[in-house]
Amino acid sequence: MTEAAIEVSGACKHYGAVRALDGVDLAVGAGEFFGLLGPNGAGKTTLISALAGLVRIDSGNIRVMGHDVVADYRDARRQLGVVPQELVFDPFFTVREALRIQSGYFGIRRNDDWIDEILGHLDLTAKADANMRSLSGGMKRRVLVAQALVHRPPVIVLDEPTAGVDVELRQGLWQFVRRLNRDGHTIVLTTHYLEEAETLCTRIAMLKSGRVVALDTTENLLARFATHTLRVRLASPLDAELGALRQERGWLEFALERYDEVETMLRRVREAGGEIVEMQLGEPDLEKVFVGVMHS
Repeated sequence: MTEAAIEVSGACKHYGAVRALDGVDLAVGAGEFFGLLGPNGAGKTTLISALAGLVRIDSGNIRVMGHDVVADYRDARRQLGVVPQELVFDPFFTVREALRIQSGYFGIRRNDDWIDEILGHLDLTAKADANMRSLSGGMKRRVLVAQALVHRPPVIVLDEPTAGVDVELRQGLWQFVRRLNRDGHTIVLTTHYLEEAETLCTRIAMLKSGRVVALDTTENLLARFATHTLRVRLASPLDAELGALRQERGWLEFALERYDEVETMLRRVREAGGEIVEMQLGEPDLEKVFVGVMHS
């Protein structure tokens, strides 16, 4: 792996008896598009908050671009742009004013050219002088992305950035984020839209109860944990035991390791007296991997 943009070593964080982080170890290479997945309560938001210096871990250490988030907080924070899950905004300012104020937090002045570029890429130019409270939820989320980028951080963390966002905005946002990644920015994404993670992320870590339970390239995870599926709809139900994963509404679903098993499965159904009226062949996908890992 290339030089690490994020290094997490033995990170632990307890809230009373709850272990939000239970010895997390992972490294994200500079320039990676990295996915951080897990069910609610797995520790994703706690880890992101620790990266941003909003939560102090009980033990272990975290570095962003080589800067310790506790001992070297100011420099670590400059390296990071975080798009939070919640819609947090100041209702008293326009979009442009909000971005100028955010720039000021990092000691940056007179960067309107960069602000204009961000507004253009996020389709916010027409809203630059609109008050924040007048914007729709989707527009407010775009502004949160813009705020995370005003100080040009090399590492960008997107925490559920497309939650509640329409399809058009989602596609535009991912086009922009892909461009940032191509330009060398490290992207860390948390999302419940697993197809997004599968499409965008080159490596993925899965958290469960504060621990990393899977960490590999997306391609390897799909190869190791997921299977093909064959679904057939029958003219009438069968009583025979055919080894199907499930049977519902006239459909039988089988798990396949390889495509050459399809004919064997079809022959088994026909020999049991089944009349096949419809067939579907499903590719491995990240949702199957996720479910399998979480229940293992």
